[in-house]
Amino acid sequence: MSSSFPTQILSHSRPACEGGEPCAARTETQTNRLVSRGSEPVSLRFFVCVVFGVGVFSGGLFSVGARPANAELMAGAAIVDVTPDQLPVLINGGMLSRTADSVKTRVNARAIVLSDGEERIGIVVVDSCMLPRMLIDDAKQLAASRTKLSPDRILVSATHTHTAPSAFGALGTDADPNYVPLIRQRIAEALVAAEARLQPARVGWGSGPAGDFTALRRWVRRPDRLDLDPFGNPTVRANMHAARDLENVTGETGPEDPELSIIAFESVEGEPIAALANFSMHYFSDKPISADYFGLFCDGLQEYVESKHPGCSMVGIMSHGCSGDIWRRDYMQPNRDDSITIDGYAQGLLSVAAKIYDSIEYVDHADLEMAQAVLPMKYRTPNQQLLNWSQEVVDGMDGGVPKDRTEVYAREQVLLDQMQHTEIVVQAIRIGNIAIATTPNETYALTGFKLKRRSPLERTMVIELANGADGYIPPPEQHQLGGYNTWAARSAGLEVTAEPRIVATGLGLLEEVCGKPRRQDVQSVGIAAERLLAAGPVAYWRLSEMEAPAAIDHSPHHRDGIYEPGVCFYLEGPKAFGFTAEGDVNRCVHFAGGRMRARLDSLRDTYTVVMQVWNGMPIEARETTGWLFSRDHAASTSFAGEHLGLGGTATRPGRLLVQRGHHEPLVGATELERWRWHRVVLISEPSRVRVYLDGNREPEIDAELPAMASSIASCFIGGRSDGDSNWEGRIDEVAVYDRVVSPDDLW
Repeated sequence: MSSSFPTQILSHSRPACEGGEPCAARTETQTNRLVSRGSEPVSLRFFVCVVFGVGVFSGGLFSVGARPANAELMAGAAIVDVTPDQLPVLINGGMLSRTADSVKTRVNARAIVLSDGEERIGIVVVDSCMLPRMLIDDAKQLAASRTKLSPDRILVSATHTHTAPSAFGALGTDADPNYVPLIRQRIAEALVAAEARLQPARVGWGSGPAGDFTALRRWVRRPDRLDLDPFGNPTVRANMHAARDLENVTGETGPEDPELSIIAFESVEGEPIAALANFSMHYFSDKPISADYFGLFCDGLQEYVESKHPGCSMVGIMSHGCSGDIWRRDYMQPNRDDSITIDGYAQGLLSVAAKIYDSIEYVDHADLEMAQAVLPMKYRTPNQQLLNWSQEVVDGMDGGVPKDRTEVYAREQVLLDQMQHTEIVVQAIRIGNIAIATTPNETYALTGFKLKRRSPLERTMVIELANGADGYIPPPEQHQLGGYNTWAARSAGLEVTAEPRIVATGLGLLEEVCGKPRRQDVQSVGIAAERLLAAGPVAYWRLSEMEAPAAIDHSPHHRDGIYEPGVCFYLEGPKAFGFTAEGDVNRCVHFAGGRMRARLDSLRDTYTVVMQVWNGMPIEARETTGWLFSRDHAASTSFAGEHLGLGGTATRPGRLLVQRGHHEPLVGATELERWRWHRVVLISEPSRVRVYLDGNREPEIDAELPAMASSIASCFIGGRSDGDSNWEGRIDEVAVYDRVVSPDDLW
């Protein structure tokens, strides 16, 4: 069986009976923890056992029965307080262990239960940093013994507040032994209470951009300013918050996802029941114990909705979107005011959510489907030398509790060696024409895009840290760059191939619950792209891929290139030139030591190269700031090669330069502004070379050279043929022609 498919998929038939009180009440924290609003208190001491049949797994797929399109949807929601009864309590979310002896805000488990008469699904979002699978599985079994829910039809996720009681051992903090039994019990209670409030319902979807409230925190460091990993090695080419000093970095390592989405439920009479929101922002930071901005958002959304519907009791829920490389500060705006408070941040996000919520249109009928896969995973374990060193450090720890980063990661190596492997849970849910995908990880925004953009349904939400606490899963190319998110630990220890395997499994599950194939994420063709194609390129690489290895040629010739390690994907490309349709985001790659290479066997001694370039390297950091395009034999520079780049201290910093063979470089006059997009055209003829910049009719470089014939097929984008001073920054929309093409014909 291919490692891209799960070894076990669980599928169950559905109970035929339905029940529950026709009430949408949520609960508030009082002496008994669970008090309904608008109905009598609900007893938690009833047990309903339902036996489910088991489906058959075959060939990586499973069958899903035909469902009526007009199935009656029922929904119920509840909130149960999960604030600890005993203080002090361990707090998770930091490098070292810490405790809290006071409560700033209560922490809660917020639940929704859905039914369509055949399928019944439970969703719980808990104010916790991370919840391990064993704890969640126990809570699911407990809930199943008290409800009509099957354990594999329950989704439990954490908000990832860094100021909640610790339910999972990670880095320097252990799970609090007194808190784990309490939160396990109350997750089950939330599902019991939500199911008891089932009533006929309608569902709707809304989404909108909230880009001012999220940004990339992981940045590429300059190749001459590597940082040290916990073991003293200079391996850190990228890290979170490296852009605090912009002179140390060359750009972001990936995209941000600005979408704020909401799945809302209301009664058939139009009374709000619940709203499940999803957003990609890691956490704000607050004094413990606190639900962070997640809790403030939920309370604020409830207050807003209830102000418009007096007397209703609505449950607001904020789930964690793909935020592994995300935080709130936009380092691309160094002069931005960062004095915003957590309350101001939550209120700002709520203003966006209110507009989205008010725009939601509801449907009366929605059938349900859910599927789950269990994937075996290996941990990245230490070699013997590292293990021996780690064990010595752990043996010398005073009291067994790490007191610094070195001791934390030494202990993590010993633990990973003991653990070796694990199993993780991936789920997919469909509610009518709305889909939900899950990961049990801290997932990069790029991974979320892979699931959203390729989901069979356009309306797709991705909830991370669901059904487990299996740590960061950087896309494979990010492991090459190192940094905190890649350092092997319980919080980031899965195999390098974990991300593509989880994505593949998630998409397969989405296909199954939707009953239709995944979509293809194809970048739209705007007027600028149309003009480049109309000019007849021998190759046109749009560089809009989400992953390696292929750089797709969008010309009719299918001359795909290959990305080397050291390339980041799916960042924002130039906005102003019209390469995509209006409203679509143009995507590009960021080169961080790697190149894209291709063979153009038909290219001779006359050709034109067009490209969009964005430099991230300080222009006086090295002799050549970076090479953009190179046509020469691999691992060398020959007398017949030709190279286009940006000058550094050896020529004129920040100016375009061309070097043919072993001749002196030709240098332009205009300094290219760092972190700004520029259009560059290289026209090469046997005895003449010209370079144009930003649509100007007058060339930056125009020189006669000794005639030279060349038929070299090897071409490199983002670096020179010998690997010297490779480009540090973004490149987009590269077209190559086998003749002279006037810039006027291209723009």
